[in-house]
Amino acid sequence: MQSPTEKKQGVYTYLSQWPIYSLAWSVRGDKNARLAIGSFLEDYSNKVELVQFSHDTFDFSTDNRLVFDHPYSPTNLMFFPSEDTTNPDIIATSGDYLRLWEIHEDRIELKALLNGNKTSEFNSAITSFDWAECDTRHIATSSVDTTCTIWDVETEIVDSQLVAHDKEVYDISWGGFNVFASVSGDGSVRVFDLRDKERSTIIYENPVRDSPLLRLEWNKADPRFIATVGTDSNRVVILDIRFPTSPLMELNKHKGSVNAISWAPRTGRQLCSVGDDSRALIWDVVGLGFRSEINGDLEPEMWYGSTAEINQARWSPLEMDWIAIAFLNKLQLLKV
Repeated sequence: MQSPTEKKQGVYTYLSQWPIYSLAWSVRGDKNARLAIGSFLEDYSNKVELVQFSHDTFDFSTDNRLVFDHPYSPTNLMFFPSEDTTNPDIIATSGDYLRLWEIHEDRIELKALLNGNKTSEFNSAITSFDWAECDTRHIATSSVDTTCTIWDVETEIVDSQLVAHDKEVYDISWGGFNVFASVSGDGSVRVFDLRDKERSTIIYENPVRDSPLLRLEWNKADPRFIATVGTDSNRVVILDIRFPTSPLMELNKHKGSVNAISWAPRTGRQLCSVGDDSRALIWDVVGLGFRSEINGDLEPEMWYGSTAEINQARWSPLEMDWIAIAFLNKLQLLKV
């Protein structure tokens, strides 16, 4: 079904029926321009919808059979992180639980509901998760109950559960096989190695006292680097894990709070950040001579202005010249 679309050179907009919070790009080789969007409704019942973009006509299409109900607003969405089309077509969502959904041509079915807290009738909200590209069996989730849980999605059982922080864990990101990082209400970035579960390494602490860190993304293409963002902060902090505690640089050109960050795939040189200033900024972070720009004077390589606060940004994992952003009820694809 053809869907409502706004077009201007290099910017293509899909109008959803509801406000959008979460989004994801498909990684499958045969579905590289497919996205998922999750609603942000204050009701219990929310929605996740698949949206297909055409590189030929620059139009969006949807299928009302490929929309499903989701309890609460999904805090994160991710497709199975492999280009291999022989893998099952699965999307994972988080909220009250981690759920796996199988995508068919004409329907989407719940495959698994993963509950890591079966001893209690109460479950703690899952704030985010990351699905390991280097080891697609494992999904790592972060929770408000201070834990991080590693799920084996093939057996659908908990592989590991760690008390990761002193306060709520807000985001989590894999950095390689067995290694992940998380951020928390305690204001720290901690790195964990599943081969030594008793220890973690604090590589950064927010200098703003009692101020949480909300977002974290490990640079998958260049795992020396991690980006993180604090609460109500207009700064993106870039960390080099070889030199912990002291940030490599701070990107401070947003005029409002930063809401999301996304590294470019494959080369890992660039980062996109979006915020309450209604702007998407694209930074050449790991370029030549970037160390001389440490003093916060780095200017964005490119920027794009929207008409409202931008909630989310995701760089296409397969095509480096496309970034998806979400604000209000709009999914917008930017050709960069």
